[in-house]
Amino acid sequence: MEKPIPALILTRSLEPFPELMEMAVKHKRTILRSKEDTSLFIPNFTDWLKARLSPRITRHGVLVDVYGEGVLLMGESGVGKSETAVELVKRGHRLVADDAVEIRHIGTRLVGSAPELIRHYIELRGIGVVDIQQLFGMSAVREDQDINLVVNLEQWNDQVFYDRLGTNEEFTTILDMKIPAITIPIKPGRNLAIIVEVAAMNNRHKRMGYNAAQEFAKQLDAHFEQMMLSSQLDAADDYDEYESLSGEEEE
Repeated sequence: MEKPIPALILTRSLEPFPELMEMAVKHKRTILRSKEDTSLFIPNFTDWLKARLSPRITRHGVLVDVYGEGVLLMGESGVGKSETAVELVKRGHRLVADDAVEIRHIGTRLVGSAPELIRHYIELRGIGVVDIQQLFGMSAVREDQDINLVVNLEQWNDQVFYDRLGTNEEFTTILDMKIPAITIPIKPGRNLAIIVEVAAMNNRHKRMGYNAAQEFAKQLDAHFEQMMLSSQLDAADDYDEYESLSGEEEE
């Protein structure tokens, strides 16, 4: 099936032929020109199209870059997402988006960013809206970030069982992609910023192939197996000793 071209792009700053310009005017087509070489322009333009035409969605939450891991903080309004993000920024991490996170599905990645209107701003109850870039400098913010972990913040509920070992893996589906997720219960005295830091580092270890919870479970299994084997050997020794004593009594 033939389709009309939307535009014609000339690379290396080539001058278009007069005949080309005449045909472009006749058929109402756009002529564009780039200084880049063709080999550089094509992949750059392809990446640009992927970003512009990719599926997208907006989620309520806060996106922070923690040790290079994109951590999406989610939870009910007023649970403490923004306050946790500010504490993380004070500890040297970077804010990407607060309140509204625009998420794009680009290839095999989920990329989050802030709407231009609220970029670099964060709202703190009792204080109002503050500009993180102006308060903490350029190193405290970034334009976008891959989302690697979803952290759900919720008020501590004594009726809910929270995973203490970490062997149960949870995921949150966003734009048909599964992202690792954890739930952190909030209770007075808990330092959420430190907990989020540890969660980010632990998630990076998992992506690199090391799972501390699984390693701990393997050590427990090996320990119990060794205990069972020792118990069986002790029982066998006791039985042999009993048989020996019984034989001596019969003689």
